[in-house]
Amino acid sequence: MRSRSRNRRPPGLGGRPPRARPSARRGRPVRRLSPCARAGCPTPSGDQAGGWFMVLCSPDGKDPLSHGPVWLASSTPVAPAELAQTARERLRLPTPTIAVSPTRDQLVNLPTWMWLSSGWTTSSAIASVPGISVTAIAVAASVEWSMGDGSTVTCAGAGTPYTSGVDPRAPSPDCGHVYRRSSASQPAQAFRVTATVRWTVSWSGAGQNGTLPDMTTTGAISLRVAEAQALNEVRRGLEGGHE
Repeated sequence: MRSRSRNRRPPGLGGRPPRARPSARRGRPVRRLSPCARAGCPTPSGDQAGGWFMVLCSPDGKDPLSHGPVWLASSTPVAPAELAQTARERLRLPTPTIAVSPTRDQLVNLPTWMWLSSGWTTSSAIASVPGISVTAIAVAASVEWSMGDGSTVTCAGAGTPYTSGVDPRAPSPDCGHVYRRSSASQPAQAFRVTATVRWTVSWSGAGQNGTLPDMTTTGAISLRVAEAQALNEVRRGLEGGHE
């Protein structure tokens, strides 16, 4: 009797494809491996070797993009660059946390120091299938501040936190702004300030590497800017603001 291949075969007409389990190497099929999966792939026929896979876009499979089963023939080539796109989609970048000094109301013509208390980090994610694993890495490259008064400031890093003992009239060494008018005419009498971090993304795996489109994350706060009408108001603002 002729022995039959132990590769999984597609089910017969009307059959239901078996649910695949993750491989022993913990590789998980990924969404981009089957272009027709969302539209509905035709049921394979004959003796085509391969297997049915569940497309898991999160460890527990509850991500709304998870779906399947999807038939993948054993001869289906998987390009590392294709896996890299999926790894990029899995990146979870932190939302910038904004800090400023003075910590309360800003003062017209007094330097404002800005920095990201969330820090300046890198983030990585992995996409894999049996035999191939690709890692995408996002690196914070710059941050663009929209100050709410029509000005923008671009900083190459997270910024320097203000520390006690520094002259409060001194500008930040790397990320600061000076308001020239108050925010009294703005909604809630405050400027809306945003900080948008630009992340460069690269990937490597299976002996290859490359770059992917940049990503961005944004944080926001509201800042009140007051006019200093007299010297005592300036002193009060400095004593209560710079800490």
